Amino acid sequence: MSVAAPTEAENALAASPEAQSGLAALPLADRMALHFLVEQFLFHEAWLLDQRRYREWLALVAEDIHYWMPIRRTVAVRDIDREFTRVGDKLYTGSSWSEDPPSRTRHFVGNVQIVDLEGDLVSVRSSLHLYRSRLEGVTDSFCARREDRLRRAGESFRLQRRHIYLDHTVIHATNLSTLF
Repeated sequence: MSVAAPTEAENALAASPEAQSGLAALPLADRMALHFLVEQFLFHEAWLLDQRRYREWLALVAEDIHYWMPIRRTVAVRDIDREFTRVGDKLYTGSSWSEDPPSRTRHFVGNVQIVDLEGDLVSVRSSLHLYRSRLEGVTDSFCARREDRLRRAGESFRLQRRHIYLDHTVIHATNLSTLF
């Protein structure tokens, strides 16, 4: 009896981040169902933020949330480890801009990938495009990579960690009081 060599697709799957995590042990149907649930959670979260339903959004957030968005810098390749700020690199100025009237936002979440599964924690990577319209003609557009960790909570999830990496090094917005 001969064993067929792995296909190109099987080799690619074996080299994927999912193969290195607890996700690989799940049957395909279970992985697909989990991916669907994660996407629906992220889409619902985005909708709540766009509707300014912050109390409902807060119900999706774990009490031990870690929410972090470092400032990106343009650096030479040799200094790539200094591209993002670290805790303590920047001090808050104390100035704050009002959201009156409130901004109108639209969150576009895509390229959702589950990269790890460990117990009740699901690590997710996604892309975000955030469009914001403010006042009579002020618009902002932000693109970012998000790395989230979701904790299972019954039939849904709670956002336990979010790291946001903006693609921008310069933000021209006059205020930034939007959740990503």
